[in-house]
Amino acid sequence: MYKLLSHNDLDGVGCGILARLAFGKQVNIRYNSITGLNREVKWFLENESKDTFLMITDLSVNEENEKRLENFYKAGGQVQLIDHHKTALSFNDYEWAAVHVEGEAGELHSATSLYYDYLVKHSYLESSNAISEFVELVRQYDTWEWEKNDNQKAKRLNALFFLVSIDEFEESMLERLSKEAYFDFDDFEKKLLDMEDDKIVRYIRRKRRELVQIKAGGHYAGVVFAESYHSELGNQLGKEYPHLDYIAILNIGGRRMGFRTIHDHVDVSEVAGSFGGGGHEKAAGCSLTEEAYKQFVAKTYPLEPLREDARKNRFNQKQSTFGTLYKSKTDEFLFLYPLSNQAWAYEKNRQKQHTKFSSFEEGEKFLKRNYEAWLIRDEIFVQYLVDEAKRQRSKENK
Repeated sequence: MYKLLSHNDLDGVGCGILARLAFGKQVNIRYNSITGLNREVKWFLENESKDTFLMITDLSVNEENEKRLENFYKAGGQVQLIDHHKTALSFNDYEWAAVHVEGEAGELHSATSLYYDYLVKHSYLESSNAISEFVELVRQYDTWEWEKNDNQKAKRLNALFFLVSIDEFEESMLERLSKEAYFDFDDFEKKLLDMEDDKIVRYIRRKRRELVQIKAGGHYAGVVFAESYHSELGNQLGKEYPHLDYIAILNIGGRRMGFRTIHDHVDVSEVAGSFGGGGHEKAAGCSLTEEAYKQFVAKTYPLEPLREDARKNRFNQKQSTFGTLYKSKTDEFLFLYPLSNQAWAYEKNRQKQHTKFSSFEEGEKFLKRNYEAWLIRDEIFVQYLVDEAKRQRSKENK
């Protein structure tokens, strides 16, 4: 008999689907949260037979269970832990663990891709085109490569995962992976996913009006409260507010929070790790601890949301040679203008400031971080220029 303990996200359930394909009814599968795993491992070690092969995927255990598993293995028990989070690399010290973050070519692993390789290598499962494509979709989504590659199929697979129950998702995937030559969605799923895409767009549009900005641990973070579509929301908000280092998404009901970043210089697994969580460089999460609550809930509750940039301007546009006009949260006019191709400066309420920037992007980042500024509408920009022209003529006539 086999027992698989895995994470309850797409990557973790992907491992469960592979285990079902490999072992059929001979495997007992339990999906867990990060905190729930240790209870399951403790129960297994205290109640299950040593004849049962324990497999753990996409999660790692606490120090107490780490020692227990080592004793279990030395006593003749069968156990295999497979993970891809760098926070678990220390488990490679054990014969029963294999933790690999990336492959020889630099590609990032997922638990599903590592487990697939393990099952095929040990002849538990025969590879196929359909299974290989499914595994790759899970890998690209979990490692965030789907966004870089614009792999909408991977994104939609994750959306489908959240639209149905885990049991329904498992059953559907098992049927097509065992029967079909290639992986694809059926007609009903495609219609369902099209409707879901529209719903996500509306949800993000509403939530971006609620985003607040804080400085936390040397980073500038955007904080939003949301119970759904964390990956899509974090990704889109990161693109719309690139001056922010990462987006923190809080699920108060679930007492969890996630972190997403679009930047290569930020590792949100380190941010999550400071609150007892973990994950990947681009996507991570943690429980809403008391410390996290103080930082991301209590501190942000009184703050006003960031204002959105004007979206349909013809004149007040970014990187304009005429300059670009912003407004701060304290109603100051901020005018960012070019001195040359490699130098930009800004005025605050028509007063020149000493700070210089090497690019427009650097200047805008400064204004948005320090003033929570937003791009204002054309009519205000035009009036600003008219008033400036009048001011200059008045000075000349004196």
